[in-house]
Amino acid sequence: VQLQASGGGWVQPGGSLRLSCSASGFTFEDYALGWFRQVPGKEREGTACINNSGGTTYLDSVKGRFTISRDNAWRRVYLQMNGLKPEDTAVYYCNVVRQGRAFWGQGTQVTVSS
Repeated sequence: VQLQASGGGWVQPGGSLRLSCSASGFTFEDYALGWFRQVPGKEREGTACINNSGGTTYLDSVKGRFTISRDNAWRRVYLQMNGLKPEDTAVYYCNVVRQGRAFWGQGTQVTVSS
């Protein structure tokens, strides 16, 4: 299983970014996928998840601002982030759990500051 995240960067408060994660090594359409984020000194937290039917869940603090989506044909999961706030600054990771084991992408840094 390989996950490759991209799309992070620096943005001013109120701005937008779109993260992308490409996946290989498993039957993509059969699995739920997630985005997590982590800041130094804190535990990694689940930010958004999309199941294999397209159902989504979100961390309360990002509801209404972030949208997770998937493209099974291209084996990609996306995280559209609008209305970004400084507290969204973190390293963002894509995730899949397969056969009881969690797999992670390498992470992409998102920095929100003026």
